[in-house]
Amino acid sequence: MLKLAAMAGALAGCRSLAGTVTPTSTTAGSATPTLAPTDTPAPIATPTATPTAAPAATATPTATPTAMPTPTPTATPTLTPVEAGEPVTSQVAFVKTDDRAEGVRRAIDLLGINPVEGKTVFLKPNFNSAHQAPGSTHPDVLRALVLQLKGMGAARITVGDRSGMGITRAVMQEIGVFELAEELGFDVINFDELGAEDWTTIRPRDSHWKQGFPFARPCLQAEALVQACCLKTHRFGGHFTMSLKNSVGMVAKVVPNGNYDFMAELHGSRHQRAMIAEVNTAYTPALVVVDGVEAFRQGGPETGDRVSPEVVLAGTDRIAVDAVGVALLRHFGTTACVAEGPIFEQEQISRAVELGLGVDSPDKIEFLTADAASAAFAEQIKDILVGE
Repeated sequence: MLKLAAMAGALAGCRSLAGTVTPTSTTAGSATPTLAPTDTPAPIATPTATPTAAPAATATPTATPTAMPTPTPTATPTLTPVEAGEPVTSQVAFVKTDDRAEGVRRAIDLLGINPVEGKTVFLKPNFNSAHQAPGSTHPDVLRALVLQLKGMGAARITVGDRSGMGITRAVMQEIGVFELAEELGFDVINFDELGAEDWTTIRPRDSHWKQGFPFARPCLQAEALVQACCLKTHRFGGHFTMSLKNSVGMVAKVVPNGNYDFMAELHGSRHQRAMIAEVNTAYTPALVVVDGVEAFRQGGPETGDRVSPEVVLAGTDRIAVDAVGVALLRHFGTTACVAEGPIFEQEQISRAVELGLGVDSPDKIEFLTADAASAAFAEQIKDILVGE
């Protein structure tokens, strides 16, 4: 009875927390199995939700960014939700492997797309801290992704982030980002070193952000934005952190010459998970890769209870990718908050659906696999995805 009482308390707390392969595919659901505000110092231009074709921000492997011109203001981001019953599916490549580099290559190949050829690419990793994966993006994943993007014909690649639990430059140095940049020939931007002119305030309609949020302009200026995510829970109110949550690293904590702490607003709000989803209205990713070779099923984001799903996911739909990730966490046993209710009722996901960021149902998620081990494991995860 004590265990039952503890579980009930945990649930109540959740509610109150403010190479190339030939794929086979199955569709899930088929017969086969969020300080009071002060004036915001950021520019007030509000771009649309898709990246512009403006040149990418100039940055060097020493992470010293240059100023960028202010873009012409456009309308507040508006996204139309996917209509119920609309025959649209989103594909998620599902690769069972303990080799991160191989998993990245195979997963991208499974998708059969090339959204980066001839384009400037911004690669957003998870450098929240310098803790080992899944606390941060594994160097093998970063290397494999850069090489894959180069092989796909990317014109230029920039890697950038802002650490939430550490000094960004120190985190990047410890992970070895600058050395890798010199070796492979990509640029690095440390968002902590951007000027006030390098942030654009995004004000989504019906947003829970009190005064919008400042989004890194280099990300908006890239022609293609690629995410490298980890698979883990988040004990500070996010509940889980994959692609939707990874986007928060492109939001400033405090804009230079300003005194408003946007991260304090986020983490102090009972709408935190909805606000996470709303950050994603600023852009549309060209590609999302999730390293699930290891995961935190509890704890996170920097340390936690480690398990080994041995999976790499890839897709273009943040909702679909994160939903599959939540199903993976449930398979291995996770927090009461992440385990509670239908996956599409998780607040990050449900708010993202309202905003039209991707599929609105687990039935519209199509798994892509190319080997027996991946297919068998995908069937188990699909059952969890649609069966709650």
